[in-house]
Formats: sequence, structure tokens, C-alpha cells
Amino acid sequence: MLEKKYYKRSMEIAWPAVFESFFIALAGMIDTFMISGLGPSAVAAVGLTTQPKFLAFTVFFAITSAISALVARRQGEENRLKANQTLVTALIISIIFAILITIIMIFFTDPILRFAGSAEDTHQMARDYFIVIMLGNIFNAIAWSINAAHRGAGDTHTAFITNVVASIVNIIFNYLLIQGNFGFPAMGAKGAALATVLGTVAETIMCIKSLTKKNSYINFKEMKKLPIKIDKAISKEISRLSTNICAEIMSMRIGFFITALTAARLGTELFAIHNVGMNLLSLSFSLGDGMSVAVITLTGNALGANKNDEAIKYGKACQQIGLLMSAIISVIFFTLGKTIFSLFFADPSTIDKSAIVIRYIWLIVFMQILQVIYGGSLRAAGDVRFTLLVAIVSVTIIRSLVTIITVNVLHLGLDGIWIGVLADQVSRFLGLRYRFNKGKWVELKI
Repeated sequence: MLEKKYYKRSMEIAWPAVFESFFIALAGMIDTFMISGLGPSAVAAVGLTTQPKFLAFTVFFAITSAISALVARRQGEENRLKANQTLVTALIISIIFAILITIIMIFFTDPILRFAGSAEDTHQMARDYFIVIMLGNIFNAIAWSINAAHRGAGDTHTAFITNVVASIVNIIFNYLLIQGNFGFPAMGAKGAALATVLGTVAETIMCIKSLTKKNSYINFKEMKKLPIKIDKAISKEISRLSTNICAEIMSMRIGFFITALTAARLGTELFAIHNVGMNLLSLSFSLGDGMSVAVITLTGNALGANKNDEAIKYGKACQQIGLLMSAIISVIFFTLGKTIFSLFFADPSTIDKSAIVIRYIWLIVFMQILQVIYGGSLRAAGDVRFTLLVAIVSVTIIRSLVTIITVNVLHLGLDGIWIGVLADQVSRFLGLRYRFNKGKWVELKI
């Protein structure tokens, strides 16, 4: 049995991160809910952009994961100047990538969405939504980098507040711009995208302002001591971690993309049901993601201070908290699943078909939350090659093959899609749990 201090410290770091991730996922669900007023084709259209959008964000997800791990290590080593220097370098790199990726994604929007499965009734809405989201890319790059540095230093409150405000701004402008309320233009899917970008702009302004706080571990006062340029040594550290993490996320996106593409070919109605199910799954993922933020910070600090035993104990504490969260949200999905789906669809037959998703999602939740926390411990230690290997095997290979066979060969329809998701989550959980329990990851240096 672990000492209470490990649970207490884990919860101190975790609760703002958990609520932050939850509100982000909730805002996504509210997006879908508000868009559902335009009909199933609108839900499907926005759903079509999910994988291309996250593909564009892959580089930033990788860089921010590296920032959190490196800042946590530097704090454990009591090297505040280098922690701030890490953010300066990462920000410059992120902004450069944001500009390049935005140009590429906008230029190739049509072929990307057609490859993602857009049809006549979804293509234009998907296009309008996707282009606006991509134009806001640079704000994501800045806000995510700053928040990642704060999280790595143990300040999960700042990221929580900025993301809650972003979510609120997003929801308000969804109401104003999707259907056109209070004299605002009715912009449909494009309005939902613009609302998301405006939320991110608000988040970016708050993130920049957070760096003016003197009591912040990451702040402008420390950065003024540094040259505003890419530090070669730090850029190599970021590259070493983020390249593997980026490859991991890309390999996962291939599996996700194949799932989405296969689901899109089942028809607009089933694809809309699938997308609502994925939104629910992202809600549960948010809890694991929040705990992963905590475990990266706590294990990173412990490893930086050469306290390997503490790193393992914090990992186990976060796992046990995550297990409790899994049980609670699983019961909610199992008992209230159809009620939740009825918020998005008016047709009783469509709501009845949602039972297909519900029968899998309550079980997937357990594997999903726990594997995300195991992965956080390993990434904090720099064990990114193994997490990459697990992603390739479980998501790119197992998920893709199971999905293709169950849907295209066995003709199981939406059941086949979610059997593939379940197979992926189980294999990822088993692989990452095995590596964590071996304990060799605490010996790595970054």
C-alpha cells in the first residue's frame, strides 16, 4: 500500500489537469451537439475533419509532450534557467511549423477531405470548417507550448483556467454563429470552427499574460536573461523526444484514419453515430489525459532529482486514481448511454442503433484511461521508442487489420468498427503495463 502523500500530491497536480482535459472534451461534445441541429450530415461533415485536423496537430502534440517532460526534469535538477530556455526554443520551433503546416493543409484541403471520405452532402461543410480551423493553427502552437511548460513545472492551474475560458468562449460563439442568434450571421459549420478559433485566441492571450507573473516558474523575467533564438542543445533534446512521439502519434493517426474512413463508408447515419461515440470516448480519454499530465510532472521531477523509487510510486498512485475514474465513467456510459445519444439524434431508429456503440464503450474506457497513464510515465522517462513500438503494433497494425477484416470481410458493420477500437485499446494497455512493471524505464536519461 502506498503512503498517502503520493495520492495527495498526485491529486494536487492532477485535478486541474483532469478538469482541463474534461472541459476541452466537453466543449468538443457541445460543438457536436450544437452542430447536430443542422442534421446528421453536418455531424458527419465535422467528423470527417477530425483525423486530418489531428494529423495537422501531430507535430505540436509531440513538441508539447517533449516540453512537459524536459521542464519537469530541469525543475527536478533545480535548473530554472534551462527550463525557461526550453520554452523559448520550443516556441520558435512551434511557430515555424505552424506556418508551414497551415499553408500545406489549406492548399491540399479538397484532396485531403475527399480521401477522408467526404461525399456530396458533406464536402462543402467539411471544407468550410477545416479551413477556418487551420487558419487558427498558430494560436494553438503558442498556447499549447506555454501551457505544456507550466504543466511540466507542476503549474496545472494556469492551463486549467486558460482552457476553461477558451471552452466558454467557444460555446458562447457556437450559440451566436452556428444558428445565428442575437443578430449574428448564421454560419453553420463555419461558425462552429470560427468559435473554436476565437476560444483559442482568448487562451493564447491568457497564456502570454501568465508569463508576466513573478511567482511563475516559467516567466518573462527569466526569459529576458536568455537570447531569443533556438538553442542547439535544447533543440536536440526536443527533437530526440518529439521525433519519436511524433512518429508514435502519426502511426496512431494511420489506424484512426483507417477506422474513420471505414466508418464513413457505412453511410452518413452510422458515421454520425460513430462520431458521437468517439466524442464520448474522448470525454473518458480526457480523464486519463489529465492523470497523464500529473504523472509526467511527478515522475519527471522525481527522475530529475534521481529519486527513481518515487517515480514508480507516483506512477502507481496515478494508476489507482485512474482506475477509480474508469469505474465511475464506465457505469455512467453503461446506464445512461442511450439517453446521452438521444441528445444528438431525434430519430428513434438512430438512437436504437447507438446501442451498438454503447456495448463496447463502457469496457474500452478502462483500457483507455489506464494505458494513457502508463504511457505518461514512460514518456516522462524518455522511453519514447517503446511507446512508439506499442503504437505501431496496437493502433497501426492490430486496429487497422481487425477493423478491415470485421467490416469488409465479416460484414459486421458498426460492430466491426468498435471491435477494432477495443482490440487496439486492450493491446496498448497490455504492452505499456508490461513495460511499466519491468521498471527499467526509470534508468533512462534525457
